[in-house]
Amino acid sequence: MALACVATRANKGVEAPLVTVEVHLSNGLPAFNLVGLPETSVKEAKERVRSAIINAGFEFPMRRITVNLAPADLPKQGGRYDLPIAIGILAASDQIPKKSLDKHEFVGELALSGHIRHCHGLLPVIVEARQQDTALVLPLDNRSEAELVGFNKVYFASHLQGLSEYLHGQSQLPGIEPGLEWINTNDAEPQLCFSDVVGQYQAKLGLEIAAAGNHNLLLLGPPGTGKSMLASRMMQLLPPLNYDEALEVATLHSVAGQFIDPHNFYRRPFRNPHHTSSAISLVGGGSNPKPGEISLAHRGVLFLDEVVEFPRKVLDCLREPMEAGEVVISRAAAKLTFASRFQLIAAMNPSPCGDTNNARATPDQIQRYLSRLSGPFLDRFDLTIEVPRLPDGALTQKTAAAETSKSIALRVKAARESQLARAGVLNSDLTAKQLKQLGNFKQVDLLFLEQSVNKLGLSVRSYHRLQRVARTIADLNKCTNVERRHIAQALGYRAMDRLLNSLKAQY
Repeated sequence: MALACVATRANKGVEAPLVTVEVHLSNGLPAFNLVGLPETSVKEAKERVRSAIINAGFEFPMRRITVNLAPADLPKQGGRYDLPIAIGILAASDQIPKKSLDKHEFVGELALSGHIRHCHGLLPVIVEARQQDTALVLPLDNRSEAELVGFNKVYFASHLQGLSEYLHGQSQLPGIEPGLEWINTNDAEPQLCFSDVVGQYQAKLGLEIAAAGNHNLLLLGPPGTGKSMLASRMMQLLPPLNYDEALEVATLHSVAGQFIDPHNFYRRPFRNPHHTSSAISLVGGGSNPKPGEISLAHRGVLFLDEVVEFPRKVLDCLREPMEAGEVVISRAAAKLTFASRFQLIAAMNPSPCGDTNNARATPDQIQRYLSRLSGPFLDRFDLTIEVPRLPDGALTQKTAAAETSKSIALRVKAARESQLARAGVLNSDLTAKQLKQLGNFKQVDLLFLEQSVNKLGLSVRSYHRLQRVARTIADLNKCTNVERRHIAQALGYRAMDRLLNSLKAQY
């Protein structure tokens, strides 16, 4: 029977569902039919496969060829189906043994010469093949992605002829080298340090608290005070990813078609999109949905510089993913979920002319400027810190050496470890129930916090966020219980609320 079945995998977000390529050769006029919901890039595989088979020295069967990509209700796109289709045709025409296809999966795009080319987004395929313990044949150019997973049943092919020799049992394909290790070269590279920033001690302390508890932070200050400089040094305070987290992050970058540097495998991502970015580029989407900036910043930092310049509708798209830790993109063809547990750091000027002390902007103009940020979006920030202008002489006077990022990172690491030991999650992820059970707050201090929140006109969400910040401050001070001074310090990091109240008082 001129029938062959070849296993491959589709791309469905961060998932890689199994696809069976069924090839049937029948009598009749020569034809090549491709069914199973293929998109244009898959339909074009007919011409690539025909030329690749002929130029690789094989015989292309002059019969009626029917190729079915099952399941038929799953959309298929991309050139990754070229190789399994070609293998299926060769097996159905008895040019390679059908038994050699058992417990094998094939993914790859074919050149007209028969060479096997690189494919984007294969990391989910490798992870799924490892879970199923199935041999996987990939293009040689995808070796770096396979090395990240370290699956010993991954084999690399560069040409259709060499793959045919392997399936005939005449040769072996190269695989993953044993004992492969990834070298984290972060310490060897020149890095930005907090000691380079002059002054701004309150802002540095705010960044330390944000890093320790994974809190969202808004930096508010005039131009040139060092907001972007401080935010860019945030990454030096965060600990590296563990292997499972790094693989999760690498999978999202692979699906987005981005190169993954093995030397930066354990480094947390830092994304800094321009304020002209659209909602789709930030959240993700498209006809073939791909991760956006918030998913590419998963387990890392999303920095929005000049956040007021972003369209309000674009910023409001971030509200739900910031709470849920994931974004669900629904399209007619599919419903995909991308992880987006990121830490948001934003920077802005307090006035359209840059500074509230400048007579060029009236209080009414400042209020209209600040109203570009919706109240619910501002409510997502745990800390809003003022970054003022430096006092006279700060740039020329000799001062003691500032604390380095390395010493601050040690305190951040110790605070994070105590949070994970206490609750299993960082303070930013504590629920209201966990805060009540594990926060170690005194009832009289909570009453003080509630009265302060009501006086400032804050929401219940802010009430819980202030508790989380106070708990982080206590962890940095190595205190088991949260004291009144920790709550008062957390209330001090509400620069935006103070600015809005001062504007109201001027009317």
